[in-house]
Amino acid sequence: MDMSDMFKGVEKKTGVKMQDIMKVAQSLNGANLKDEKTIRGLVKELAQLANKNVPKQLEDKIVDTLVNKNQPIDASTISKMLKK
Repeated sequence: MDMSDMFKGVEKKTGVKMQDIMKVAQSLNGANLKDEKTIRGLVKELAQLANKNVPKQLEDKIVDTLVNKNQPIDASTISKMLKK
């Protein structure tokens, strides 16, 4: 599977266009991903792009995991967080 196919799959599943995903990815270049304000802004931006509501409790959990935990964050970790 090449990158184009991957992005098409993401677009189909989330409704978020590849150009929007790339814009968010570029905005993260040099961003401090241990900064609470940066993470909250990212969560809100992604939720808006996906037209999804992220409850405050889940936002807090995402922020806590990314800012305060010294564990690697991967797709599996995020998936588990969203299922709880």
